[in-house]
This record gives sequence, structure tokens and C-alpha cells, in this order.
Amino acid sequence: MKKEEPEESKNETTGVAIITGDPKKAIWKLSGHLIIAMLLMSTYNLVDAIWVSGLGGEALAAIGFVTPLYMILVGLSNGLGAGAASTISRCIGAGDTRKMNNSAIHVIILTIIISAIITVMLEFFLGDLLLILGAKDAIGLAVVYARIVFAGTLFMLFNGSAYGILRGEGDTKRTMYAMIISSIINMILDPILIYLLGLGIAGAAWATLASQFIVSAVILYWFFQKRDTFTRLSLEYYRADFRVAKSILGVALPASVEFLVISGGVAILNIILVTVAGTDAVAVYSAGWRIVMIGLVPIISIGTGTITVAGVAYGAREYENLSIAHSYSIKLGILIATIMSVLTFIFAPYISRIFTYSPRTSHLAPVITEFLRVMCLFYIFMPPGLMSNSVFQGVGKGITSLILTVIRQLLFIVIFTYLLAICLNFGQAGAWWGIVAGDIVGSMIAYIWARLYIQRLRRR
Repeated sequence: MKKEEPEESKNETTGVAIITGDPKKAIWKLSGHLIIAMLLMSTYNLVDAIWVSGLGGEALAAIGFVTPLYMILVGLSNGLGAGAASTISRCIGAGDTRKMNNSAIHVIILTIIISAIITVMLEFFLGDLLLILGAKDAIGLAVVYARIVFAGTLFMLFNGSAYGILRGEGDTKRTMYAMIISSIINMILDPILIYLLGLGIAGAAWATLASQFIVSAVILYWFFQKRDTFTRLSLEYYRADFRVAKSILGVALPASVEFLVISGGVAILNIILVTVAGTDAVAVYSAGWRIVMIGLVPIISIGTGTITVAGVAYGAREYENLSIAHSYSIKLGILIATIMSVLTFIFAPYISRIFTYSPRTSHLAPVITEFLRVMCLFYIFMPPGLMSNSVFQGVGKGITSLILTVIRQLLFIVIFTYLLAICLNFGQAGAWWGIVAGDIVGSMIAYIWARLYIQRLRRR
């Protein structure tokens, strides 16, 4: 007897209707919820840094040394999410709901396997990895923080995968709710655990772990108890299929490696900064970059929404909509980036005081201000590269997106930073300008590559 397909009508008129309609409106709708959620997440990261900075520059630097490893996990989480969103949206564009459900189950199974492998590896090699990353002077605090945070690897990766499944079906509202829950719990627990209970840097790590666990529980409730999502996570739809796994990993692994490349770039930048200006320079970069990430939130949100819209257009073979999504997302991104750049430049001196309220960190204020003002140019030139990467991920060409990230992060940003900071002896200021210069060149290459690819599709 043939199994029934899941009920779809109610959900299909909301998220699915949005992503299969006008690509411009779809990007607006998807990005709006993501901007709210990611702004709150970035605000939490900022608040977390503020609380930790009260423990001194060594604690702030310790988190800076853990950041490259943490970004690998974030990359895996976002990569699995991108793979899920790309595959689910392409199935929706092609009208194949059974393959969509089967793909979702494959995503979860792959997530569990990858989480187990990563957790074991970090348990055995964490201390050595942190030493390689230059955390010699802050190794004690870095290990304490990292061991607790990385204990939640399964929760982090599962949440990322689930977000991707929901984004793939156009349900960014539910994704927004989950991310808001995570941020609020973190912000409530941070001061309680760090100062009230006296756990110090370990308190910040426990707050992160607790929030991830609670969000995972909420997501499981949506999928298995409430059961009102368009995609159904049920074993009745599961059919082991190497092609489905390959389709997911074809985007997920390259997207994850992109973050590994970025983490590698950050690690190299940390080494360069320690060489030219000591541990304080890493603290400046760690604190200042959190502000930059808040400024980039709207741009990243647009790029995340573009993955889904591009996937639907490609699955439906509507290549004109793919071209519209690419061009429109870049224009919208540049407009918002310009606004964020102006605001950052004006308020940089006041923002830097947030991280330097402690007598032990007050001397960092002028340098953080300088860093933020240089990064204003980074905002403006990021959209062409980011949106181009998003299009390639959406159509399933994760390797192309990875190549473009390698070109930008390792070939240009690291080289320009090394030349300006060390070879030309401009110190840490040279490192800031090297980041901007590398991003400009890398983004332009990505944009040209994407336009040529879309033109070939339209000619076919």
C-alpha cells in the first residue's frame, strides 16, 4: 500500500509560496526575519565580549585564540545548513516533495555522524591546537573555555542543520524565533554565571552550552511534536541514497571548508598581530571584529536568503530569476553596507569604550577605534563577493564558492596583510588595511565569475 505524502497545503501558502514567487520579494521576506535574528545573535556576541573583557585582556585574548576553532564549528553548522537549504529549495523548485523529505533525513543523519567525529578529535587534540594557534600566554583560560563550549558540538551542528531545513522551505520566521531564544538565554546567563556565581570565563562557556541545548529541544518539538513544518522529519520517507547525500555534502562540505579557510586566515592574522604588536593586538582584533560582524549582519542575512531563492530558481530552471536574485541582492547589500559604514565611522570612538571600561583594557580604546574606521570600507565591498558565493551554493556548486573564498581569504587578504604589516612595517594598522584590500580584489573576482556563469545558463 502506498504511503501518503505529508499534508502540505497550509505551509505551502506561506514560506513555499514566498520563495517560488517574485525573487526580489522573496529576498526581502527571507532577509527580514534573518536580519532580526542575526542582529540579536551578534548583540549577544558583543555582550559576551563586554562581560568577558571585565575579566581582563588575557581573558579576552583567550577567547580570541579559541575563535579560529570555534569558527570551524560555526562553519560546519552553517555549511550543513547551507547544504540543507540548497537541497530542500531545489527539490521544492522541481516539485519533488518526497525527495525533499528524504533529503532532510539525510541531513540529520550526516549531522550526527560529523558531530561525533569532531567531538572526539577536539577532546584529544584541543590543547595542542590552541598552542599552535599562539595561545601560549593564555593557554589555561583558553582550554577551560574551549572544553565546555565544544562539549555542545552536537547541539550546535544540529541547530545549524535544522535552520537550513527551515530556510530551504522559506520558514525564516521560525528560524528567527529559535535564534532569538538562544540569544536571550545567553544574555541572561552570562552575568549570572561569570560574576554572580564566580565562574569567570567558564561561566561564559556554560551559558553558550545551555542556550544551544534549549534551542535544540525547541526545534525537536516543532518537527516531532507539533509537526506543522512543510518538511517532515520521518523515517517513513527515508531511503538511503548516495546521490542525495552527495548533493547535500556537495554544498555543505565546501561551505564548511570556507569557514575553515576563514579560520585559517584568522589564525594567520593572529600570528601576524602577535609578531608586530603583541597579545593586545589580538584582543583589539577579537573585540573589534565583533562590532564588524554586527555591521555585516544585514548583508550576511541577505546572502543567506539568496541561497534559498537561487536554489528554487535553479530547481525550476528559471534562470532569469536567478540573475535577478543575484543582481538585486548585491544592490540591496551595498545600500545597507554604506549605511552601516557611515554609522560605524561616526560612532567608533563611543563603541570602543564598551570594551575598555575596565582599567586593564582602557589603553586599547584608541586602537579599537582605528580598527573600526578602517573596516568601514570592508563593509561596502563585501556584498558582490558574498552574494556571488550564495548563488553558487544555492545552485549546488559548493566547490566554486569554496575556490572563491580561498582566493579572497588566503591568496589576497593574508598576502596583503603580511606585506603591509611586516614587509612594509606598517604594524597592526597595516594588517587592518590588508584585510580591506584583499576583500576588495577577492569580491570583484567572485562577482565576475558569477555573472559569467549565470549568462551561460541563460544562453542554454
